[in-house]
Amino acid sequence: MAFPWILDDSKYLKIEEVKKLWEACHRLKKKGLKTRDFVAVRNCFMVELGLFTGLRVKEMADLNCGDLLIENAQSSLIVTKGKGDKKRTVMFGNLFKQKCLRFLKYKRKINQSTSKNAPLLCSLTGEGLSRRELQKSFKKCLKMANLPEHYGIHALRHTYGSHLYKASNHNLRLVQQQLGHSSIKTTEVYANLIAGDVKEAIENPYR
Repeated sequence: MAFPWILDDSKYLKIEEVKKLWEACHRLKKKGLKTRDFVAVRNCFMVELGLFTGLRVKEMADLNCGDLLIENAQSSLIVTKGKGDKKRTVMFGNLFKQKCLRFLKYKRKINQSTSKNAPLLCSLTGEGLSRRELQKSFKKCLKMANLPEHYGIHALRHTYGSHLYKASNHNLRLVQQQLGHSSIKTTEVYANLIAGDVKEAIENPYR
């Protein structure tokens, strides 16, 4: 049976868009650190979390500080309740590890709990954010970056998956493991991106 949807350009950010979003969020974060605007700093980290781990929005909302395993040789995080209540480990590199360490340090600086069961993404009062609140925060980041507003926060997951697929030399099993797909058939939607790359390369191999 054919998979019922296609990963087209409307569902993930291209590299130029990722750079624009990143730059806009970091400008906001820099200003937020100066003005003690926690929401600005948190929103920047929220975008980074999505881009470096590809978590579903519910998984982002459910993530606690203790789920970050950044003291080990291989940094990772634990998704305790993924789709279908499945648990999995998501690996990430030193670049995002340093961002996690800085964010946790900032949370402690403003007297927010970083205990094992404290929500990682939270309000100024320390309460965990809902999926809707995360979506609204992401939309604000899109607007600030002057990017198309049709993207939802789930686009960060598809962005991570598509770019990981290319960066890993088309390793579908790695993408499946990182994203927590129960079937490789789901992960194969990222393979369809190669067709677009081939067409562009043939059109202009000297670009």
